[in-house]
Amino acid sequence: MTTTERRHRRPRFSVTQRITTGVLLLTAIGLGAVGLLLYVLESANLDNRIDQELSQEIVEFRGFAENGVDPETGRPFESADRLLRVFLERNQPGTAETFFAFTMEGPVLYQGVADPRLSETREFVALVEGLMDRGGRTSTQIGDATYRFVVLPLHEGSDRGAFVAVHNVTEHRQSLNELLRTYTIAATMATLIVALLSSLIARRLLQPVHELRTAAQSITAGELDRRLEASGSDDLAELIRTFNDMLDRLESAFETQRQFLDDAGHELRTPLTVLRGHLEVLDPADVNDVEETRALLLDEIGRMSRLVEDLLVLAKTRRPDFVRAEPVEVSVLLKDVFAKASALGPRDWDIRVPPPVTIQADPQRLTQAMLQLADNAVRYTEEGTSIVLGADAGPDAVDLWVSDQGPGVPPDKREVIFQRFGRASQDDQGFGLGLTIVSAIAQAHGGQVLLDDTVTGATFRLRLPRGEQGEQ
Repeated sequence: MTTTERRHRRPRFSVTQRITTGVLLLTAIGLGAVGLLLYVLESANLDNRIDQELSQEIVEFRGFAENGVDPETGRPFESADRLLRVFLERNQPGTAETFFAFTMEGPVLYQGVADPRLSETREFVALVEGLMDRGGRTSTQIGDATYRFVVLPLHEGSDRGAFVAVHNVTEHRQSLNELLRTYTIAATMATLIVALLSSLIARRLLQPVHELRTAAQSITAGELDRRLEASGSDDLAELIRTFNDMLDRLESAFETQRQFLDDAGHELRTPLTVLRGHLEVLDPADVNDVEETRALLLDEIGRMSRLVEDLLVLAKTRRPDFVRAEPVEVSVLLKDVFAKASALGPRDWDIRVPPPVTIQADPQRLTQAMLQLADNAVRYTEEGTSIVLGADAGPDAVDLWVSDQGPGVPPDKREVIFQRFGRASQDDQGFGLGLTIVSAIAQAHGGQVLLDDTVTGATFRLRLPRGEQGEQ
């Protein structure tokens, strides 16, 4: 299959199908999330209502026990058994609710709808007997039903008993489950309707795109100066105008790219031109001319090598193995960099060693970045000027910095100097890649390069994250 055939091959899924599928998924996810949220909230409200009803039953029973009288004697109840029997006779439990009376003698009494899973199982009785002394509330699963109940123990001398209010949570949730099923059916129908409507709308909205594609297929990469005719004021006409504007931007972008390639070619071609020119005028018989030309050519070769090396470093910054992190003791690294940097030029070198702190970093790349900053400080200062190397440790980051007392960076160049081929002044003999490399090294470590606001001189900071390592 040729490139042209692959370019014009019909996609497996059309844009209309993908839009419809996306709308369908979003609608289904949205309605599902709403249903789930409603179910969770209503379940929580249901549990709260059950707890409130159980608490209310206990309050009513306690009030009856304190203020009620035995209808046979007209006096306060003399036994827990009699109190429980009268209370059950006079109170009717609510929906899905049952009252039980556990007495010293006789069977367990209940009021409400008979539930064989409670009256015929030993597990429920065992749970109540476990709370006969201290009382309390708990939940249990008996068979396929969940129950929530509260136990209120009674002690009248040696007479003991317990009042138990039980809620069938499963039965209470049936109405909620029915509501959820109804919502599911309605949400499914709504999703299908939305999918149908979105398909029709998407097909209608994308019709101008189809027409524009047909008209624009004749434009090739070599005909960027060609424009489509736009007439009218509808969406298609506006889309064509936008497409023409895009062609304008593409044409401008290609022109900018060509200009960039010309500039980069000039930077790489200049050293070669200098080499060729001096070799052409070299007088082999003149020893002095040979020596001068040799020195000049070696200098240009060095400049060309540095330019190639800088470009290679920038090209490698996108590789995953550009940084090989390991535990680095900042003070040790700083001392090593200081020993190397002090040989860059006769300056008043000084160092500010921080307390012991370890970070995860590539020591070779950090040394390369710090030496680049130190070299910049040497190039912009005079002999005997103070240059200080130091580090500051914060809670989340560590700053490696180089400070000098040179002329500083003009305000309008503070951002330019970090761009590729950017220079602080036209007199700068460098390639404008040094700070770009430093910035790339910092970004590869997850950090950044900062330029402090200083009255005199310049202070560049290499800010790096602490990572998992802390103070030792």
